[in-house]
Amino acid sequence: MQYLNEEEGKIASRFLFLSMAIVVLEKDIKLIESGSFKIKEPYLELLRRMIHQARTERRDLRKNMDQRKMDVVFIQKNDTFSTYLFLAHGYEEERRYFNPAVRKKVEQILYELMFETIDTTNKPTPDYA
Repeated sequence: MQYLNEEEGKIASRFLFLSMAIVVLEKDIKLIESGSFKIKEPYLELLRRMIHQARTERRDLRKNMDQRKMDVVFIQKNDTFSTYLFLAHGYEEERRYFNPAVRKKVEQILYELMFETIDTTNKPTPDYA
């Protein structure tokens, strides 16, 4: 049975997938730092700004969830599905996500963060301009 209304489901799902996106970005930073990139700083700067933006949004979502007495808890993962427990109003709702769909959703959030970050970044003017 579904205990979360549509808005609560969207908030909790966004929180979940945004948290996953942050983990991906943190791992990517470590790979770039230890990798053989010739010039690392522009990529690291972009990823750090994306993380900052994601954490800010996630903090706001967490406040909203706390006000609504909501939480999301990881249960299990296998080759095909990941299962999470959504808690709200004293009820529990188990949701299973198809892993390739999770990957696609996280990828979509990464694109959103990237484009938002690029749009809000003060672009430096080249020295030769």
